[in-house]
Amino acid sequence: MAVTKILKRYSEKQKYKRFINTVNAIGKIDLYKDIDTNEVHFKHSGPLGDIIYSLPAIKVLAGDKKIALHLNTNQDSFYSTKLKHYGNGKTLSSKSIAQLSPLLKNQHNFLTCDEYTNQPVDYDLDLFRAFPFDYRMGNIARWQFLTYGISADLSEPWLQVLSDTDYKNKIIISRSFRYRTPLLSYEFLKDYGNLVFVGLQDEYEDMKSALPDLLYQPVDDFLQLAKIISGCRLFIGNQSFPFALAEALKVRRALEVSFESPNVIVDGINGYDFCYQQQFEKIIRKLMT
Repeated sequence: MAVTKILKRYSEKQKYKRFINTVNAIGKIDLYKDIDTNEVHFKHSGPLGDIIYSLPAIKVLAGDKKIALHLNTNQDSFYSTKLKHYGNGKTLSSKSIAQLSPLLKNQHNFLTCDEYTNQPVDYDLDLFRAFPFDYRMGNIARWQFLTYGISADLSEPWLQVLSDTDYKNKIIISRSFRYRTPLLSYEFLKDYGNLVFVGLQDEYEDMKSALPDLLYQPVDDFLQLAKIISGCRLFIGNQSFPFALAEALKVRRALEVSFESPNVIVDGINGYDFCYQQQFEKIIRKLMT
């Protein structure tokens, strides 16, 4: 026991020291940019959900100027090899950028969303990763705030799309293989009916084993996905890209929180989170009445 305490104190001291050394090594960054054009250029290396959560910061930093977002496909994945990830070891692909682009170009003041090919940028939105913050915790949507000394009201929607009313009576479900909480079962949802899954095919097949009547809705791009989520009666998902859309749209939503990495925070009306079965069932009952 004494050895354990000594090792813990040593680890805490090392972490404290690393924090100080890293911040000192970064030094000062340019927080007061004087951009003399009507466009502000941003770079981001993903993943997709992180890009959605960075939009409030992008809007603050851009102000009234047009937004050009350049997405990097050369970033190695941040995920542990134990976690299932689709992207051939990279956080973004040309395909995922092509799917995301229609959604972002549909937003106010968005000029473009394209692949990063060494264009000059005003803000490197990967800079936050250089800082020694524990990114397993906190709120993804605030990471850029810490880097650039800004803030935004995250209780308000930061994505706008036309709702697909064909899904107004549907419960939309998405559950990635990453960030699953043990002991949770979605099987009770079969009592509600009108269940539709969005996400990847193998994720759907996995969920269908618990919900035999579950339907699958593939999409051509993420604008279509956002319209489906915006139009649904209720969205249920874990910490993945579809939930990022639900959070940005502020639809009726319930988040399965990762007990290991609770860095997605539900904010604003219509939002709930759960980590335990009994509470999960109570929340869905409330949201469906």
